[in-house]
Amino acid sequence: MVKSFRWLFFLLGIMIFSGGISLTINMQHLGIHPWDVLNVAMFERVGFTIGTWNIIISMILIVVCFILDRRYIKAGTFFNAVLVGSFVDFYHWTGILPEATNTWVDILFILAGICIMGFGGGLYNAAGVGSGPRDGFMLSLADKLKAPIGRVRIITECSVLVIGWIIGGPVFIFTFIFTFIQSPIFQATYLKMGEFVLKVEYNQNKKRKETHVS
Repeated sequence: MVKSFRWLFFLLGIMIFSGGISLTINMQHLGIHPWDVLNVAMFERVGFTIGTWNIIISMILIVVCFILDRRYIKAGTFFNAVLVGSFVDFYHWTGILPEATNTWVDILFILAGICIMGFGGGLYNAAGVGSGPRDGFMLSLADKLKAPIGRVRIITECSVLVIGWIIGGPVFIFTFIFTFIQSPIFQATYLKMGEFVLKVEYNQNKKRKETHVS
């Protein structure tokens, strides 16, 4: 029951997180997250879908992470790699999210998308079933290089951004302020929801023990 709850929490977070990604990609003329700049660039250059490139790049990062430090690879890491890309394609295929209007309204939409990503990311990480491929990659790289995680994240995302920009990915003002909006929401959600998950887990274990004793 406890594990089922964690996986349900994880899946809900992934769905919300992917919705945020899809919404920001719809507003890509304002700038998107560095990793999505690369995904969109590969989609426009090579083909396939944006979600497919998300999955391909995620799997490559998992392989590298496995070589560097397999501690960060759990079942949730693989599910994350497949589900995020699949949900992104699903949202774009259904067309249920707002499209760009090329007016000031797009700023509200992309801000909403960034906030949704922060909330969804914090939610699925709070489930504790495995970090995402990108997070696992950066954590394992930081361990291998014995470097601060923050510095590794900045260097990695800047490198990805440059590569994506060179091959034609959408880079604009929101690309550079993305992290400053998303990260605080992610952190707050992760901490609060992490406490909630542990509380639910504790109560469920307590009830199970009481039932077993009686």
